[in-house]
Amino acid sequence: MRINDTQLALVDRQIKRILASGNYYSKVYQAAGITGVSSPEDFEKIPFTDKADLRNAYPLGIQAVPDEQIVRIHSSSGTTGKPVIIPYTAKDVEDWATMFARCYEIAGITAKDRIQITPGYGLWTAGIGFQAGCEKLGAMAIPMGPGNTEKQLQMMIDLQSTVICATSSYALLLAEEINKRGLRDQIRLKKGVIGSERWSDAKRNYIARELGIELYDIYGLTEIYGPGIGINCPDQTGMHIFDDFLYTEIIDPQTGEVLPDGEEGEIVITTLVKEGAPLIRFRTHDLSRIIPGECPCGRHFPRLDTIRGRSDDMFKVHGVNMFPSQVEEILGMVDGVSSEYKIDIAHDESNNRDIIMVTAEADGRVDFNATGEKIRQLFKSRMNVTPKVAIVSLNTLPRSEKKTQRVFDHRGD
Repeated sequence: MRINDTQLALVDRQIKRILASGNYYSKVYQAAGITGVSSPEDFEKIPFTDKADLRNAYPLGIQAVPDEQIVRIHSSSGTTGKPVIIPYTAKDVEDWATMFARCYEIAGITAKDRIQITPGYGLWTAGIGFQAGCEKLGAMAIPMGPGNTEKQLQMMIDLQSTVICATSSYALLLAEEINKRGLRDQIRLKKGVIGSERWSDAKRNYIARELGIELYDIYGLTEIYGPGIGINCPDQTGMHIFDDFLYTEIIDPQTGEVLPDGEEGEIVITTLVKEGAPLIRFRTHDLSRIIPGECPCGRHFPRLDTIRGRSDDMFKVHGVNMFPSQVEEILGMVDGVSSEYKIDIAHDESNNRDIIMVTAEADGRVDFNATGEKIRQLFKSRMNVTPKVAIVSLNTLPRSEKKTQRVFDHRGD
């Protein structure tokens, strides 16, 4: 799905705004001789940008409007270097709320719903995005923020929350607590809006079953507004991405070649109307594909398939490239195994060989030794890697209120 004339005109306007601003990207475009775009071919000559550029421009080098037009900043976590700081104008905040309200509506959430918001507030884009969309929709926001599970459950029961917004890790933790405490008949949840990290079918099915809810994947990232730029509809055939605000491409992560609809690669996003920090051809490192054709729901927004992982999440053992999504797929094939796992990779100096250790949870009705052997054989047959496997009891591995780190590579320690 190539860029259309309307989107092309918006990109041309963005480039001219960037050049006039004198910001970090104005210098990049001037050096490349870019003055605008008038065709899809022009657009595809624009260099990609990524998080490294944003860190080079730290703190506000990508700002494209005067300070007096900036009403808010948000930031990434900065766990792998300098944080990324994104400035927003009042229109950016309003546009984000509009997209987020649209997400709720697509999920069948209305002004009559009571939306319990558990993602974090502050510099992170999550909590405040969920709330702004909720208020734009006209629903009741219950702005809990992360943690304090005791209070979360109390409010869920006392206020009869009908929608839970969370990371998949925290939704899992809440489902396990509700199950453990026998509270299922006291909650009135109908839907869950889940974002921030990819999740396996096993985890999805457990959360949906234990909470008795419909689940919706919401998509977004700090650099591109935040969560709320797309969501899957009740037909569950992919996440609709709002192409009146964003243009989405899929590229080969190695070559940068733009791939046709249906082929999997890295998501690249262009902000068509963002004012404070416009980004053109931003590499997200998220891996997915654009689903060809129209959705049965009748909406014409393009659809992204479930995020398979991140190109920078890939890890290599014995020369084999592996993604967490492949690990989750294997574990989902084994009876009694939960969706939680941990992978440790180390180097055995005595044998000059990398070793991989998979720790997985299983329920008490299965034989742990046989379950571990089955996982080992599946890795061997499907990945051509034979790990050491440890099976532990359910709820042994740590749960998180935010994103859960599951792969620990000790080879550089």
